[in-house]
Amino acid sequence: MEQASSSGPPPPPPPAAERDMGFAERALAAAGAAVVSAVLVNPLDVAKTRLQAQAAGVVYNPIWSDFRCYPSCSTGGVNGFGPSCSPECFQYRGTMDVFSKVTRQARLFRLWRGTSASLALAVPTVGIYLPSYDLLRNRIEEYADCNCPELRPYAPLISGSIARSLACITCSPIELARTRMQAFKESNVGGKPPGMWKTLLGVLSSRQSISSPENFRGYHLLWTGLGAQLARDVPFSAICWTVLEPTRRHLIGLVGEKSNTAVILGANFSAGFIAGVISAGATCPLDVAKTRRQIEKDPERVLNMNTRRILLEVWRKEGINGLFRGAGPRMGRAGPSVGIVVSSYEVVKHILHRKHTEL
Repeated sequence: MEQASSSGPPPPPPPAAERDMGFAERALAAAGAAVVSAVLVNPLDVAKTRLQAQAAGVVYNPIWSDFRCYPSCSTGGVNGFGPSCSPECFQYRGTMDVFSKVTRQARLFRLWRGTSASLALAVPTVGIYLPSYDLLRNRIEEYADCNCPELRPYAPLISGSIARSLACITCSPIELARTRMQAFKESNVGGKPPGMWKTLLGVLSSRQSISSPENFRGYHLLWTGLGAQLARDVPFSAICWTVLEPTRRHLIGLVGEKSNTAVILGANFSAGFIAGVISAGATCPLDVAKTRRQIEKDPERVLNMNTRRILLEVWRKEGINGLFRGAGPRMGRAGPSVGIVVSSYEVVKHILHRKHTEL
């Protein structure tokens, strides 16, 4: 059965009306899907980032006027602002422990810390990523059908890698701000957490403390960790689309030609969920390296950090557990996130395609 299916004819190309959709229409469909996904899964992203930041030695012990030690967490002493909680209040043992402590210490809405940056990141990133992937895949498949049939199975991998690289380079400063917002808080009583713009200004101001300013060139600081981000996101995208495309084609094929909105939604969400979980688990060590690179505040240390060195350092100090720190919330986030984005995007495309055919 497997040999027969693999040697069968290639899947049919998308309808002409779908291919004729412009970049703007695709971007609009993708951006709407990104908003829904970013809001729903942000708490899991917060949990993942805090677990990874804790493993990197970041002490999360802010001082807030509305902060309170919960009953099972004793007061550890008195500081200049009043009673302080004991260190165990800020030690996270897992995803649910992060949810519990953040909710008790700083109210439920703190689980949506960094949502503004997530939205600012998700909309342009997905708005660039999915349309670019779609258009590149269509072009590669057209070229493969005419000139190089053996290239066709690799179209999702190639187009996904290129599209993700474009999106990462464009939106890297927002990703940097989101990571720092989720990992840190200011320590002033009665103040508010820094927003995205204040966080980015703080990144830029750090160059003043570097003994060799020529090592940092102004706004290039905003792309701190881009190499680690590309090292994480490009393999993630390559694995994701390589798994997703055949999975959703198989699921849609099970119902034959009855490709209505419900079928497209279900098949794409299921395929996206499976692909998201697999690719997130496989690339978790690269996500650990990216997080540590972006939360590092020592300008001198930043100069000497790269993905390979960070991974070796984590491996020596923490072993395999350190490399997969935060894997649970990362996979729990990626599955529904990819499923929601891809299914919403494809449904909107399907609706637009039907409108095109009716005209």
